[in-house]
Amino acid sequence: MDSSDDLCTRPATELAALVRRREVSARELMDAHLDRIDRLDPGINAIVTLDADGARAAADAADAALAAGDPVGPLHGLPVAHKDTHVTGGMRTTWGSPLHADTVPARDELVVARLRAAGAIRVGKTNVPEFAAGSHTFNTLFGATHNPYRHGLSAGGSSGGAAAALAAGLVPLAEGSDMGGSLRNPAAFCNVVGLRPTPGRVPTHPAANGWSQLSVQGPLGRTVGDVALTLSVLAGPDPRVPISLTDDPAGFAAPLPTELTGLRVAWAPDLGGRVTVDPAITSVLQASRGVFEDLGATVEDACPDLSGADEVFGTLRAWVFDSTFGAIGRRSPDLLKESIRWNAELGAQLTGSDLARAEQLHTRLYERVVGFFDRYDVLLAPTTQVLPFPVELEYPTEIAGVHQDNYLEWMRSCTLISATGCPALSVPGGFTPDGLPVGLQVIGAPRADRRLLEVGHAYEQATGFGRRRPQPRSTP
Repeated sequence: MDSSDDLCTRPATELAALVRRREVSARELMDAHLDRIDRLDPGINAIVTLDADGARAAADAADAALAAGDPVGPLHGLPVAHKDTHVTGGMRTTWGSPLHADTVPARDELVVARLRAAGAIRVGKTNVPEFAAGSHTFNTLFGATHNPYRHGLSAGGSSGGAAAALAAGLVPLAEGSDMGGSLRNPAAFCNVVGLRPTPGRVPTHPAANGWSQLSVQGPLGRTVGDVALTLSVLAGPDPRVPISLTDDPAGFAAPLPTELTGLRVAWAPDLGGRVTVDPAITSVLQASRGVFEDLGATVEDACPDLSGADEVFGTLRAWVFDSTFGAIGRRSPDLLKESIRWNAELGAQLTGSDLARAEQLHTRLYERVVGFFDRYDVLLAPTTQVLPFPVELEYPTEIAGVHQDNYLEWMRSCTLISATGCPALSVPGGFTPDGLPVGLQVIGAPRADRRLLEVGHAYEQATGFGRRRPQPRSTP
């Protein structure tokens, strides 16, 4: 068969087919990935908990099931790594915090259980910022995750370990979560694909705030097809989750088109003047207009009215942070990083009137966005406002000469969209002249997740940006 490194960089859709046809064994696939993790991850620090023996045993069991003719799931035999904020039964889950350095939960949470039920094999856990707060992956337990395209630069966050592991070929599948960009930002920084689904598309359970639509879970992959396949497994209703959508998830895995005739595209490189973007990013993404026109789409400069989106996101996030971390921060402030304490303190100052105003703004914002997507099928914008930055920084404090006040300001190209309730897909959008990845954010109408996958796939096939893999450094 192919070399182990070739196996580790193939799309998950291809690997799943090879395993089902028994052209490559699950054990062979697992050994290839574990060898690559051993060689490459010390220089990346993407996977912070590894269960090699358990993964090999599960791969042997997967091969035995195929040999016996047992029915298997769509991800049968594929290695997967879980975000270290997602609870894994019998495997350490730290949330990147010293408070949970030795926490071993009793059972899987829903997103993990669905991947396991589909046949994916758990390898380990991927690095996160403390409690997934912020779009740069570092913490005091494990240190920083490095970008596979440039050692010393950020892999993004909070699903930074997941995106870096995918880009480096350490696993073919990963998942993460996204409140203010935590699936999209690392996908852009690491030249992979990340989908923030419509809230409720991938049910989250257990969840303390089950009615909240601000944070979602979703898939990451090296291709849009891989993300679509994983979404078909993660999506679907759960009666315990009040906002879960009831659509049949099987349609997400259907074949995706390679042309976009008649598609109506809106292009908003600064989201209607609301965000400052590094000119190096917009200069790369400008060529995307021509790509979409060549695919049969019409492209116009347009952006929905995002008035109030900052207040909506800031208020609702602060409320969540106070409800989640406020008591801990007041009792043991030294056990939380300063940015989490700051965000929780903002939440503690909120009044009922503040929350009511945010919900009213939220409602009007949603109505305007739905009206915008009556005229356009998708909105294109930069995923990130900055390029990958040095790992020593907590966050960028300036963009193109404009000061950034806090650890959220530089992510507004994502946080503004989170407030709308729209699904958003980050796809590889090209590279700067010196080789740093740039992500294109494709935004659709609420619940139009399948349309995003179709658009992203056609763009991906036309450009081939995602096929440009990094050359991570092996350890001696």
